[in-house]
Amino acid sequence: MSAPAEADREESGGLRTALAGLTTRGRSFLAAGIAAVICAYVLGQSDLRRVGLLLAVLPLICAAVLYRTRYRVAGSRRLSPSRVPAGSEARVHLRMDNVSRLPTGLLMLQDRVPYVLGPRPRFVLDRVEPGGRREVSYRVRSDLRGRYPLGPLQLRLTDPFGMCELTRSFSTFDTLTVIPKVEPLSPIRLGGEAKGYGDGRQRSLALAGEDDVIPRGYRYGDDLRRVHWRSTARYGELMVRREEQPQRARCTVLLDTRGIAYEGAGPDSAFEWAVSGAASVLVHMLERGYSVRLLTDTGSAVPGEGADGFAGSGQDSADAAGLLMDTLAVIDHSDGAGLSRAYDVLRGGNEGLLVAFLGDLDEEQAAMATKMRQRSGGAVAFVLDPGTWVREPTDVAAPGNAHEEGLRLLRESGWTVVGVPRGAPLAELWQQADRERLSVATAGGEAR
Repeated sequence: MSAPAEADREESGGLRTALAGLTTRGRSFLAAGIAAVICAYVLGQSDLRRVGLLLAVLPLICAAVLYRTRYRVAGSRRLSPSRVPAGSEARVHLRMDNVSRLPTGLLMLQDRVPYVLGPRPRFVLDRVEPGGRREVSYRVRSDLRGRYPLGPLQLRLTDPFGMCELTRSFSTFDTLTVIPKVEPLSPIRLGGEAKGYGDGRQRSLALAGEDDVIPRGYRYGDDLRRVHWRSTARYGELMVRREEQPQRARCTVLLDTRGIAYEGAGPDSAFEWAVSGAASVLVHMLERGYSVRLLTDTGSAVPGEGADGFAGSGQDSADAAGLLMDTLAVIDHSDGAGLSRAYDVLRGGNEGLLVAFLGDLDEEQAAMATKMRQRSGGAVAFVLDPGTWVREPTDVAAPGNAHEEGLRLLRESGWTVVGVPRGAPLAELWQQADRERLSVATAGGEAR
């Protein structure tokens, strides 16, 4: 809750709103008072009538006074942190400030949270002096990634006799983002990851001389030391030298989100493992200075992603990782049946290293994946067999089925293929991919 809000009158229902807040005790007093008054008129007992009027009027007075009470209370909420991995806890800090000149009575504070984050927290606050504050906190935890709203904050007011209880809500709320788990990965050497920083172009400029420098028009903010005076005299306008732009190593992470490619649901399902694996590789490549891009079978990209993906260092890299994690936090199964849209995006040029997390592959989709291999400098595929994730090992079909045939097609086309058994840690499979790449390279050298 970024800005304080004031808990004031929530509705304008007058006496009807106040009566709706009567507690069981208040309703019992009101009913007993009305019954006593009726009996007093029937029996002609004036003393009983006085007692009945007292019982009936007391909850009404409490409701009227409570409804007209205008506590000026400011509430704020702070998440620590606001983005948390699945299975980890976040702490929510609540703060109440009495900004009026009158002390408050007994207050009950409660916050609305989705059921997946745990029970609804409730706190009882004692009398808050004028200008005073109270701070409380609670913890939330979710094994399922997603974006969960917290709030609005509710304040329950009650009278000293417990006859009436009114709920007044703040208007603002916050959002807790539960991102996929990220496993630390060791740096390994994979095909297609060699970095080029424009050295060849720099050498060609040095050999050709300064006459071959390609200038561009001056833009506001350009350093005047970069002005190319010879081109300025030739074109009649201020021209500056182009800066050499280093070429970053590029990595595309392909996540197969087809609903038909996975079975099961929950935090231990195959699809959740694939999402967590994609998140781990994206963060790992960003830390190594790669220009990374997240691609799904639908061909969609992350909002704010450039043509070459996300690239940066320091704070830029952290911001890019945050955008990628926010996208993976809410990603879900797609209705698509193939990988053709992803191939249309990849066939635009050489994408450097391609790391794919694939579900069940039939012969057609395996053939489409072989075409993707031709558009990348190196390709690593982590293929999940849905059968091994929802059935016991003794129930899994013998090798030679359609899944094994798809793996064979990928290997023959040049993919480094790693089969993903149920619950396998990504860090070990990452090392296995390096070993398989080395074995394939050694076999190819012996064959030559």
